[in-house]
This record gives sequence, structure tokens and C-alpha cells, in this order.
Amino acid sequence: MTIAVGESLPNVTLTLVTPDGPKPVAAKDYFAGKTIVLFGLPGAFTPTCHKNHLPGFIAHEAAFKAKGVDAIAMTAVNDPFVLAAWAGATGADGHIDFLADGSAVFAKALGLELDLTERGMGVRSTRYSALVEDGVVKTLNVEPQPGVADLSGAAHILEQIP
Repeated sequence: MTIAVGESLPNVTLTLVTPDGPKPVAAKDYFAGKTIVLFGLPGAFTPTCHKNHLPGFIAHEAAFKAKGVDAIAMTAVNDPFVLAAWAGATGADGHIDFLADGSAVFAKALGLELDLTERGMGVRSTRYSALVEDGVVKTLNVEPQPGVADLSGAAHILEQIP
């Protein structure tokens, strides 16, 4: 079952990419007391994720912060080393928090996993964006079509934040 607006995020352990290397972090601790724009995507360096989804969140960082957002975080079913390389390659270092969900535990707990086994990619995350306040989902946008980052994109969720 997919997580719904008003529900708390599942407390699973993710891996935060930091300048000092990967650090395990419990979801309840990462999201506690903060307003965070979270977006999930199928994978680092994949075409839509790389060219259309991530760049919008980098470009709109100041606008999110002006609306009271404490942090922008992304999650993908990749290991933290791949996400660190992607953060560096895209200029997202220091702007977006990268949360590795290498075994899709978080994606599955959210009910937002996507089986791309037929494409050779295994289980991944569905593309989505969410506004999370103190660990509670306030807004959720799940992309209905693969290969598109419109409903889950930065511009759309930015419009939804008062």
C-alpha cells in the first residue's frame, strides 16, 4: 500500500552521502523537526533522472529555502558511492542531500517501489516528490508515467508549498 498524505514516513535506515563518506541515518532522525522536500527516482545517471528530474531541484533550491524548506533530499535505489559520484557530476554537492536506498527498503516501505527487472534494472523507486514536515507527508506527487518528471518535478511541488 502506498504511503498517503498525513502518514509518517517509515523508520528505516538510509545511507546519507557526506563529504566524509557514507553515514547510516534513521529516517525518523533525518526528518525530525524539519521541513524537507523529498524526491525519489529510479536511478542515478538514468536519462530522465539525470537530465530532467534532479536539475530542477538544484535550480529551485533558493526558492524552496525562501518558502521555509530546511533541506532538499533525494533517494534512489543506488549505493552511496554511485550517488556520491552523481552528486559530484551534477553539481548537487552541498545543495541536495543524497539518501541511498541500495536494497529498496525505503521504497518498498513507502509502497513506491518499481519493478524494472525486465529492463535489467531490478527493483527501483517510483518517481515522486513529497513535502515532509517533521516526518509526516504533507504533499505527495507520484509520477503516473515512466520517463516523465512533470508531476514529481521541482516546479510542480514548489507551486504546492504556501
